[in-house]
This record gives sequence, C-alpha cells and structure tokens, in this order.
Amino acid sequence: MGKLGIFVDRQTLSSSIQLISLIKFREEAERLGHYAYFIFPTEIKKISGLDALFIRARTDSMNISYVAARIAELKGIPVIDDPNSIRICSDKVNMYLHLMKKDVPMPRTIFMKKGEVTLENLEEVFKMFNPPIILKEPSTSFSARVERVYTKEEFIKVSRRFIKLSDWVVVQEFVDSKFDWRIGVLNGELLYACKYIIPNETFKIQASVNGHLVYCDVVSVPKEEVPKEIIDLGIRAGNAIGNGLYGVDIKESHGALYVIEVNDNPSLDGGEDRQYPDIYERIINHLMQEKK
Repeated sequence: MGKLGIFVDRQTLSSSIQLISLIKFREEAERLGHYAYFIFPTEIKKISGLDALFIRARTDSMNISYVAARIAELKGIPVIDDPNSIRICSDKVNMYLHLMKKDVPMPRTIFMKKGEVTLENLEEVFKMFNPPIILKEPSTSFSARVERVYTKEEFIKVSRRFIKLSDWVVVQEFVDSKFDWRIGVLNGELLYACKYIIPNETFKIQASVNGHLVYCDVVSVPKEEVPKEIIDLGIRAGNAIGNGLYGVDIKESHGALYVIEVNDNPSLDGGEDRQYPDIYERIINHLMQEKK
C-alpha cells in the first residue's frame, strides 16, 4: 500500500477526455491497493509525503510541473516525468543532440542562430535541403510552432518569428508520410504502439486550419502487428533520453525509418491504450516498485 500523487493543473482538467483518463488511472491505482490523490499546483508541498508522483500537466523546465518533478527527485520519490527527461525533451535542440550522439536515424537536421539566418547562408541551406523544409521553434509542443516553408523568403519570415522566442531554430528535412508511428516506451520497454493518421488538411498530427483545430486519428496497433524494427527503434530512441516514459514518433518513407522526436509526458487519453489495457497498471507498478 503506497501513496501515489497525480500532479494536474486547470488545463489538464479542462478536457473531459483527459479527466476521464485521469479518473481511470486513479481507480486503477486504488484497485492495485494504493491511495491515489490529485495534487494541484497550490498543494505542491504535499509531494514530500508521497511514495510516487505521476505528472499529468504540461511539462516544461519553466513550468510548475518541473518544480514538482524536482521536489520529488530531491526527496527520493520516484517521478514520471523525471526532471532530466523534462529538460531534454522540452528543448528540441537538446533532444536532437541526444539522438545524434546515439546515432539514432532521424531526418537531416541543423540548428541556426539568429545572426545566421541570412539570404547568403540560405543559399547553402537550400542546397543541403530540398524544399519544403521544416522549421521548429525548440520549445514547441503539440505541433505548435512547426512550419513548412518552400522559399527563402518564407524561411526568413518564419525563423524571425521563432527567434523571438528562442536563440535557435531547428531546420529539418521534410519526410512525407500518411501517418506517424507512436511508440510508447517505459523504462526501456514497449508500453504501447499506435498510428497517428495525419489529417489531409495538414502535414502535422495537430494543426489549426481555417480557424479550427484538426486532430489526427489514433489507431492502436497490437504488438504482434508492429514491425520489430519499429519497436526496436522506438526503444533505442527512448533510451537515448533516459529510462522514463516517452512517446517516440517515427516515420517510414521509401524503406527508411526516421525518428521525428521523443516526447516526455506522452498522451495516454487519445485511444493509445485500446490494444494495451495494462498501460496504467504497468506505469503504477513501475513507480511503486521503484520506491521499494
């Protein structure tokens, strides 16, 4: 019997789908014999009295969720997501550098600083990358501030907007695909696998089109139907970050595989668990056993 905290905020609870998922998680923890509590930012001092902490608020090194993770770490309390994973995954430059160090296959990627975005430099960039080119602001999440550009003028316009928020712009080869594999990894093992079917209106899994949000469809795929190389690559990419909980996005194109990114705090409420009913049980057991 242990005390498990679920760290949430107002934004987390604003979605009925997320709320149902959180209640399901709490009920599963109670079924396994643990006390489970929702912990709100104003109750952050309660973390020190927990046996484990599961963060379900948006993670960022500038957010209160990171403070919650640090408190848990300093108290020796198992936490998902751990502070190091948050620091890495909330900065795409840092995240891609970790993947590069482990030779994880990914789209051709470079990083450009503010003073480097000039027409002269873009001559070389456009020789290196065949347009369209993907530009990302490093702190982006949920496909925000990820744009596809075709011309040098578009490149300069978008990158100048991004550089107001960050010192760097991620410049990446465009890999076309109808869907992304999402491989859920927990402690170096497969947790779930699904496909995010990209809407016809966009190239991203989530985008604003004509003033309204368009979301991908989620298709949960049984483990036996997932190619082994996809699972292996997802685990390899997760291990390049740490041993926590990650959602790894992978594209297949012309017989090659590319890791698009590794996400900490991955979504679990979009249908990812349809073929994996033990997702919550495995997360809870991992957290509570780690405390032992």
